[in-house]
Amino acid sequence: MQFIGITHHGGPWAAALAGSRVLPLTSVDEFWADAEGWQDKAAALVAGAAHAGASDDDGWLERGSVTEVPLVPASARVICVGLNYKAHAAEGSFKDQELPPYPTLFARWTASLSVGNVPVPVPAGEAGLDWEGEVAAYIGRRVESAGEDTAADAVFGYSTFNDITSRRAQKLTSQWTLGKNGDFSGPLGPVVSRDEVGDLRDGLQVRTRVNGIEAQNGNTRDMIFSVPAIISLISETFTLHPGDVIATGTPEGVGYARTPQWLLQPGDTVEVEIETLGTLTTPVGDISLRSRA
Repeated sequence: MQFIGITHHGGPWAAALAGSRVLPLTSVDEFWADAEGWQDKAAALVAGAAHAGASDDDGWLERGSVTEVPLVPASARVICVGLNYKAHAAEGSFKDQELPPYPTLFARWTASLSVGNVPVPVPAGEAGLDWEGEVAAYIGRRVESAGEDTAADAVFGYSTFNDITSRRAQKLTSQWTLGKNGDFSGPLGPVVSRDEVGDLRDGLQVRTRVNGIEAQNGNTRDMIFSVPAIISLISETFTLHPGDVIATGTPEGVGYARTPQWLLQPGDTVEVEIETLGTLTTPVGDISLRSRA
């Protein structure tokens, strides 16, 4: 099953996605209160529609007619993992350091999140933006002090994600928060249920293209820390709740580590294509786009 967030009845709703059509289900908050239950309900509704032939009278809408929003509750924690692929850790500012014994974690605010095809502005003072194509994992059950097996079962699904980064701001201090929370800089794709994706340790290909040119080509089997290990570690300190998001890190090929640097400019388009999860497209614009924030 695939799910997206949409604006419906004046607020954010979860919707089932089937090809070019969407079926509004319930509010985002209610969806995450029983995500597995809603998955079962949606599967039955989609199967019934496929058998009978879906129509607008059944509540189905054309995807192009709705406004998409992140399928993330406002209360969610978005925890990102830095330097989680060996080749990426070796290509940038930390290339001369040993791999850390624990994952490097930092946070995004939900206000920085976006969806596909929404332009992201280049902030003032930045020479451009950098791309980081990666997989996002969505928590579907409460997780507290969990072992890795329990943590693995707590994953509801996965989506494409682009951790678009303001590198100048990121490197002003030892903390990465400023550079990782630019307006509209965290686009997410549709959520694909875990049963369709399987275990990331078995490998999904992660590719990023800039204006059609391949910039990243990695595989999730090369992650240093697995999703269950990351969730287990986090849950030792604070409880994870349904709708929380874990951004799992990016493979090598980011722009700032190149000579010369290759950064996103207004007019560019960046695509993150992940096996099974689809392609997430983000156009880049100038600072005037911040008026939408």
